[in-house]
Amino acid sequence: MIQITDLTKRYGDVVAVDHLSFAVRENEIFGLLGPNGAGKTTTIRIIMDILQPDGGEVQVLGQPSGQAKARVGYLPEERGLYRNLKVLDTLVYLAELKGMARSVARSRAAALLERIDLQDWAGRKVKELSQGMQQRLQFVASIVHDPDLIFLDEPFQGLDPLNVERIKRLIADLHREGKTIVLSSHQMNLVEVLCDRILLINRGQAVLYGYLAEIKEQYAPNVVRVRTREVPADLPGIAAVEPDDGAFNLVLGAGVHHQDVLRALLDRGVEIRAFEVAPVPLDKIFVRVVGGEEA
Repeated sequence: MIQITDLTKRYGDVVAVDHLSFAVRENEIFGLLGPNGAGKTTTIRIIMDILQPDGGEVQVLGQPSGQAKARVGYLPEERGLYRNLKVLDTLVYLAELKGMARSVARSRAAALLERIDLQDWAGRKVKELSQGMQQRLQFVASIVHDPDLIFLDEPFQGLDPLNVERIKRLIADLHREGKTIVLSSHQMNLVEVLCDRILLINRGQAVLYGYLAEIKEQYAPNVVRVRTREVPADLPGIAAVEPDDGAFNLVLGAGVHHQDVLRALLDRGVEIRAFEVAPVPLDKIFVRVVGGEEA
């Protein structure tokens, strides 16, 4: 769906995107992550043909950047709707700009408003909506023309927990419908729930790229979590035992594999109700990598 090769963008002496290469596959939710100023939004704007790169190649839906705009949806970080237009009219107008027939646009817009619980506001002006309602409307505006590829730049920004759940469900529904989604967000817990693969950018360069599950496994601490009544004191290879809400975190010694620990527990007849390699939250990986602990 997207192929980026050696992408470069400069603003004077500042290199915003530095020889960046990555690909987004069909029907995946791809996380584009990074600290503020890392180059995420610049990269999205180049892909959207809003900005021109200084170097590199961009292919979108098998075509050069800009030639597939009607099949792409974009929720920008800087929100902006026509405040004096009515809600339904706004959506119909935006869909028509992308080439959708008015009758089809009106029907789809009405259906989407119902999905985000804004159907009763269809005839009201945008400026009459609360901030959260406008956020949901802006999201719908990015998908009203039924795009194949959708860019969501901070889609949860400014939303309360209830509306976060609404948007999260809609993203999951779009994914099930076959859409390809590029998600940029600082809310790592939602990225973990939604994304298949991620790219972490720092200072315009890729520092992490691949399947989220594999990245989390790579950065997993050398700890296993066991839910059992007690852990034998003489268990080999264990550097420390830490009680944790009815379970135990076992800190493994150097060179000890978690399978060795499981085998040792079973050999001693310990009744195990749960056993897992302790997960590491994505936000901790983010801080560790961007903070300079990893090259």
